[in-house]
Amino acid sequence: MSRPLEDILFGDPGPEAQTTTRAVSMTAAAVLLLLAMGVVMRFHGAGQFEARLWKFFAWPTTWAFLASGLLGTLASAAMAAVIALALGLVLLLGRLSPLRLARYPSIAVIEFLRGVPTLLLIYVCFLVLPSAGIKLSTYWMLTLPIALSTAAVVAEVYRAGVLAVPRGQTDAARSLGLTEAQVFFLIVFPQALRYIVPALVAQLVIVVKDTTFGYVVTYGELMQNAKVLIANYHALVPVYLVVAVLYCLVNYAISKASRRLGRPMH
Repeated sequence: MSRPLEDILFGDPGPEAQTTTRAVSMTAAAVLLLLAMGVVMRFHGAGQFEARLWKFFAWPTTWAFLASGLLGTLASAAMAAVIALALGLVLLLGRLSPLRLARYPSIAVIEFLRGVPTLLLIYVCFLVLPSAGIKLSTYWMLTLPIALSTAAVVAEVYRAGVLAVPRGQTDAARSLGLTEAQVFFLIVFPQALRYIVPALVAQLVIVVKDTTFGYVVTYGELMQNAKVLIANYHALVPVYLVVAVLYCLVNYAISKASRRLGRPMH
């Protein structure tokens, strides 16, 4: 007897599917392990794991320099995230507005910022604005473009969450005499946030990664400082491995914090 389509798509996998999944997972893990071993062997053959290329990590000044770059990354990413979350909400309200004068401009801004690469926006702040007499610090040359680019995506993430809230919640709130603003901010939006926590976390991770564009404006973030270390000590692989670990730790901390925010309220 054939299973219903809903069970096939959304039901628990059967014994055969579980066996196939385990086999595919083990094969993929083995392939990745072999690739990693191959990369390590190539680096070892090139002398990238020699002690002389790692000894400067024993110096406190090296870690202080990396820490200053990490602080620069976190400062830019945090400010960009705050601006993006706030501006994304403004764009969402404009897009959902029944007034065409608010809705159409909001849609145009969202689509424009989503379509333009973040790097191009950084070049605008770095090259175009100074020629027009608008001078920004390197911090804002990096932070503002990242914030604008992320805000457009966040607005769409917000909208997806709002549309996921059951219509009955809105109707029930209106029947109690709440205004449209009260319905949105007290009933709809808080529930929408619970739906979109994973998507927002993904965007925050992208914000952290986008700060690596700081080299364009010579802003002192983690990757920029890493390039200085590489230029001074010619330790390409060691520095990039350490920096990769630092980025992973930051993104893991963001994901860990998001799990607390994403827990259902009792």
